[in-house]
Amino acid sequence: MKPEVRTRTQYCFLFPIQTRWADNDIYGHVNNVTYYSYFDTAANALLIQKIGFDIHQSPIIGLVVNSACDFLQELTYPEVIEVGVAISKIGNSSLTYDLAIFKQGQNQASAQGHFVHVFVERETKKSTPIPHEMRDALQDYLIK
Repeated sequence: MKPEVRTRTQYCFLFPIQTRWADNDIYGHVNNVTYYSYFDTAANALLIQKIGFDIHQSPIIGLVVNSACDFLQELTYPEVIEVGVAISKIGNSSLTYDLAIFKQGQNQASAQGHFVHVFVERETKKSTPIPHEMRDALQDYLIK
């Protein structure tokens, strides 16, 4: 079953990424695992740039526990892409991100998917609730 292709207008945070020489595989396109790296980079950029999350000093960290991607159109080197990030669910200790990759100048996604961060205490790795300040700041990115 084909997924409904997402568009740029569904995302209020778009993060630009330049594909790299090493992203291409032997088949001449960006390797599938690299899409997940783009997703991870963009989701963390949202937390750092818009939420003020300090990845180096925060007593909590987000660990990816689930991810998926639908590949709709090949990406290659060199091109600039933009990764759209939205939050589809805020749980007690987890965030589910809705993500899509767009080629420059294209409105429809070349790839789309999700991943889930579970927040844990940095030292013990035990699940911990998302702080209220962070939860409040994330509301601006929640799909309504």
